Amino acid sequence: MATVKETGQERRVALPQGELRYHELGSGRPVVFVHGVLTNANLWRKVVPGLAEAGFRCIAPDWPLGSHELSMNPGADLSPVGQAELIADFLEALDLREVTLVANDTGGALTQIMLSRRPERVGQVVLTPSDSFEYFFPPIFKPLLTLAHLPGAMVLLALLLRVKALRPLPIFFGWVAKHPLPDDIARSYLWPLGRSAGVRRDLRKLLRGVHPRHTLAAAEKLRGLHRPVLLVWGSEEKLFPLKLAHRLVEVLPNARLITVPDTYTFISEDQPEVLVRHILEFMADLGLCDAPRKTVRTAPDRR
Repeated sequence: MATVKETGQERRVALPQGELRYHELGSGRPVVFVHGVLTNANLWRKVVPGLAEAGFRCIAPDWPLGSHELSMNPGADLSPVGQAELIADFLEALDLREVTLVANDTGGALTQIMLSRRPERVGQVVLTPSDSFEYFFPPIFKPLLTLAHLPGAMVLLALLLRVKALRPLPIFFGWVAKHPLPDDIARSYLWPLGRSAGVRRDLRKLLRGVHPRHTLAAAEKLRGLHRPVLLVWGSEEKLFPLKLAHRLVEVLPNARLITVPDTYTFISEDQPEVLVRHILEFMADLGLCDAPRKTVRTAPDRR
C-alpha cells in the first residue's frame, strides 16, 4: 500500500454502510475530497498540503469505489444513489458543516447526486472533470458496466489492472493523467481489487447501478441549488468534454468555469499547484480565506 502521509493522519469512522477510512490534515473550515472509481485518497496528495497550510481542515476519505482497503457491510447499498447517501452520512457522522466539497471523475457524479438529495451540510463545491449528464460513464469506460454483470469478471479485471504495460492505455490511465503515475500510487489504486473479495463486491454494486438517468435527474434538481460552484476543467480533457462543464454552468445558478492547460482528468495529479491556487482564490472571493500567495506549496512529486 502506498503511503498517504501527505493527506494526513489516518482515521476511521463507523457509518451505517460500514467502517470508512479517511485521512485528515490541518484545521479550520472543512474541505472534503471525493475521488472516483479505482482511485483513493492518494489522488489528493499534492493538493491537501497547500490547502491545509492555508488554514483548512482537509479530509480525504478512501470511498468504496474499488481502491479502498476496508470493504463495506455485505448488505450496504453502494449503488450511485447509495454512494451519494454515504457521502452525506459521512458529513453527518463527523458533524461537518459549511463543507467545501472537491470532487473528481465518478466522485463528481456522486457529489451531484448527493447535492440533489441532501445538500444541507455543504457550503460550496469545486468540480474538476467529472461524469455528468449523459456521460455516466464516458463511452470508453462503458465496457466496465457490462463486465460487472458477468460472473468472475471482477477477478479478471483485478488481474488486468496489475499488468504495468497496460497502464498507458486509454482504458486504464492513459486518458486520465497526462504524465505517468508513480508506481506506488498506481499500485495503491489497482491492487486492492485483487486482494479483497469484499472490495470487488463493493465496486460491482456501484458499476451495476451506473446509468445516465442518475446524473440527468440530479442536473434537473441542481437548477435550484444556489451554493457557489467552481468548475476547473482541463482544456485538453479527453474523457469529459469541455461542453459538459459549460452545460453545468448553465444548470447551476451560481457557478463559474476555469480552464487549465496541460492536464487531463486528474488535474490534482497533472497541475496540483494550479488547482490549489484556483481553489484558494475561489475561497478568498467567498471571504473564507485570504487571497493566495503567488506560490503555493504542494506535496513533492514522487515520479
